[in-house]
Parts: sequence; structure tokens; C-alpha cells
Amino acid sequence: MAQLLVTGGAGFIGSNFVHYAHQHTDHYITVLDKLTYAGNRESLAGLPEDRVSFVHGDVADAELVDKLVAGADSVVHYAAETHNDNSLDDPEPFLRTNLIGTFTLLEAVRKYGVRYHHISTDEVYGDLELDDPGRFTEASPYNPSSPYSSTKAGSDLLVRAWMRSYGVAATISNCSNNYGPYQHVEKFIPRQITNVLRGARPKLYGEGLNVRDWIHADDHSSAVLMILENGRIGETYLIGANGEKDNRTVVELILTIMGQPADAYDHVPDRTGHDLRYAIDATKLRDELGWRPRYPDFEQGLAATIEWYRDNESWWAPAKDATEAFYARLGQ
Repeated sequence: MAQLLVTGGAGFIGSNFVHYAHQHTDHYITVLDKLTYAGNRESLAGLPEDRVSFVHGDVADAELVDKLVAGADSVVHYAAETHNDNSLDDPEPFLRTNLIGTFTLLEAVRKYGVRYHHISTDEVYGDLELDDPGRFTEASPYNPSSPYSSTKAGSDLLVRAWMRSYGVAATISNCSNNYGPYQHVEKFIPRQITNVLRGARPKLYGEGLNVRDWIHADDHSSAVLMILENGRIGETYLIGANGEKDNRTVVELILTIMGQPADAYDHVPDRTGHDLRYAIDATKLRDELGWRPRYPDFEQGLAATIEWYRDNESWWAPAKDATEAFYARLGQ
């Protein structure tokens, strides 16, 4: 039985990957998570203890990471500080986790010769104009615009340097915006869904014209597992499901699916440095590895996500009031 270490495995996309890997492989999975506000042990509820173990710890803790990597056959690195608004308010945790944490892992996998896959974001490429027909590819230049995206860009470059300088057996994936189960209510889609479930009006930054390329977390997980098993060492793969939607369309679609008037939302001030448009060209992943999304229809995936939040209020409710209080202080 192969030993798989997943950092950040109690977070949103990390926990979805742990569930997916448990269902689709026979690996023994060790989850390392610091359990910041964005991590939740309940996201791993129901997974069998004889296949999945949990370690509470920091990815920047070199002694702990060394011990865990020594017993692993492969590592998938999800652990990251990811919220743009938080990075603008306090960049320091982003430098520690996204840069020092990645460095710590790279040194451990270099020491033990362990296969490594690095999870990154399309935000490292900056943004595109709304009328630009182009999409990001693996050859797009890096142009990050926030403390979050700049630290993720830095972590990607560290991986590339360790591959070239030390021969680390690694791959990188940059993914578009994820949605699905277990996502913290501070994020755009779950915030709007849980507002409606609470009888509150959704909130839309500015005019809602900013475009994101949405992918269901299950589809991200299937792509990552395929890259881990079949991807070419040293390569970067972009993961996307052709799910471009502007934020206004997403809010109106949520309201419509949930039986509310499509215009029953409030505009709030746009956030600082709000990137205009992200769009992923996943041709390399599709052509080279044969990957296809389970949810090519965004509305279908969104409806399934709404049902999950409707059925799992006990999971998201404890964080909802504090999240809304935070945004209220920002006028958002």
C-alpha cells in the first residue's frame, strides 16, 4: 500500500482530494494540517482510520515535515494561505506558509527522494482584460497582483528551481477557481449560498463583471490524481473546465436555482486590486493525459454544491456569523 502525504488536507480543496483519493486508490493517506480558521477536521469525517490518519502541525515545521516525508512515497502539497482579502490585511502568514512551508517540503522530498506534486493557482498569471479572447497557458508569464498570488508564484518558482538544481521529482498544477463541498463561507460561492439559506441577500463586489473560470473540486481532484500518477516529471499542467462566468451571472444563477428572484442581491464596494478575468486553457492536460471533467456543465455542479450546503448547515454554521461580522466591518 503506497503512502501518500497530503498537506492542507483538512482545507477545502485538500479535503476534497483526500476523499477522492480514498475512493479511487488503495493508498494510505496521511493528512498534515495546521487547522487555521480555514481547516476543519469535520471535513474528513467518515473516512476510515485504517486508511486515513491526521497529524495536526505546520508545514513550515522542518522536524515534523522531515519525519512525515521520510515515510511517504509521494506528497501532494495543498497547504496554503489563500484568501486575497486576508493577504491585503496581513501578508506575513502568506509568506510563512506559502514560501517557507514549500521550501521546507522541498528540502524533505529532496532528502528522501520522494515524488512531489505542487498545487498552485491561475492567479500567479495576473489577470486578463474582459474583452481579451486569450486564456492562460503553461507558457503564460507570471504577473501576480496581491500578496497571496505573489507568494504562490514564489512557491512555484521554488519548485522549478529544486527540480532543475537538485533533480526533485516534481510536477506543478495551476488551477482555476474551485467550488464545491467543504469550502469556507468567506469564499464567494458558499458565502452567497449560505446568505440565501439564512434569509439574507447575497453580496456582489462592484458591478459583478469580474470573470472567474470555475471548476468543481471533484474535477480538480481527479486531475491532480491523474497528474500524480501519469504526469511527466518536471512539467506544469493547467487545470480548468471551461467554466468562465462573471460574478453577477453566478449570483443570479444561485438565486434562481434556490427559487429566489434573480435580482435579490446587494452591491457592495469592489475590493482593492480585484483582478478582472481569469481563464484557463487546459489543452495540455486533456490531450496529454486524457483528462475530462465530471461537471462540464457549471449549473449542474452549482446545483449539487447548493444541495451540499443545504444538507450540511452544521458544518458551515459555526463560521458564518464571524465571517459576516468581518465583512460588515469592511462594508462588504
